[in-house]
Amino acid sequence: MYIKEVYARKIPDSRGDDTIEVVVNGCKASAPSGKSTGKFETKPYRKNIDWNIKAINSIYLAQPINSFDDLKYVEAMLKNEFDLKDVTHFGANALFALESAVLKALAKEKKQELWQIINKKAKRIPVPVGNSIEGGLHAHAKNHPIFQEFLLIPKSKKIKENFVIMKEVYKKLGKITKSKQLTDEGAWEVSADEEKVFQFLEKFKNKVRIGTDIAASSFFKNKKYEYNDKLLSKDEQIDYVNELISKYNLFYCEDPLEEEDFNGFSKILKGRSPRRNSRCLVVGDDLTVTHKNRLMRAIKSKSINAIIIKPNQNGSLLQLKEIFDICKKYKIKTIMSHRSGETLDNALADYAVGFGADYIKCGIATKWREAKLNRLIEIEKSLK
Repeated sequence: MYIKEVYARKIPDSRGDDTIEVVVNGCKASAPSGKSTGKFETKPYRKNIDWNIKAINSIYLAQPINSFDDLKYVEAMLKNEFDLKDVTHFGANALFALESAVLKALAKEKKQELWQIINKKAKRIPVPVGNSIEGGLHAHAKNHPIFQEFLLIPKSKKIKENFVIMKEVYKKLGKITKSKQLTDEGAWEVSADEEKVFQFLEKFKNKVRIGTDIAASSFFKNKKYEYNDKLLSKDEQIDYVNELISKYNLFYCEDPLEEEDFNGFSKILKGRSPRRNSRCLVVGDDLTVTHKNRLMRAIKSKSINAIIIKPNQNGSLLQLKEIFDICKKYKIKTIMSHRSGETLDNALADYAVGFGADYIKCGIATKWREAKLNRLIEIEKSLK
């Protein structure tokens, strides 16, 4: 496939903020944007969105693209053209949107699905992880929970059934909590502490497993974890998280400590007894920020057994594949994830299938979240 046209422009994300869309041979791809960002993740743009749009509109890709591996040519061109030490320095949002548009154009040329460009033999549909109630930086309700997300992980093996289960539980939670307001991600806002929210979710444990994104960096200040009614030291936070995992049988626990505490994560992964947290996914997001060096440090420290993978935390789809390969080698569960500011681009579903993600975190409600889930349903049908 020869690239006949490539250009970039601004479009609004689900919050109405500017994000980047790239068009290659008539195929569009866009990048989401995060509100809660890890300090170690790659910047979305080299300088700003306007610089990247101008840069993309100036590039010329002469060499044909015939496979996923040919993204090496695209990245080599960018490094040379813009004098980059690492291609991610081009800006993660801009790089991801460009590479994604190239792969979409290649899939169209080959009359294949996007996920097939990565792996024709892919067969697994990831299990959805749905954000049902939200607190932390994304919430505005009075006395909202400190933890950022309260998650539903349905138990069916079929994505269509899992979507139905999440929707059903989500709607019932809205009635139980009497919530009248939604966050950016379409989750309910409530005035309650985290334990009260877990008690709401426990009512549906026959249909879903329970999870949480603590996003602990967001309330870690002056070496303390600041709750509405208490201050906890590092050791006290570890004990508290371990207690919650045990008390509410949490299946999933993301960023339980601040983003530099690899050693503390390992204590939560291990738990206070050999079997205590053995079934819980201890997930790195701000800790690992979809970068190989942080992932390898977490593996060496035995800090996690699962990782959030956000394409626009890194930008390079080649590096994303490398991260997935490392996770498979070391038996780290993978969760492909959206961002709080989303677009209607549903390619996240294809990448989750193509790279072989174990889970996909893309919300439950609103058209921006449902686009990814509906795409997974389409893929599941095509695999039969």
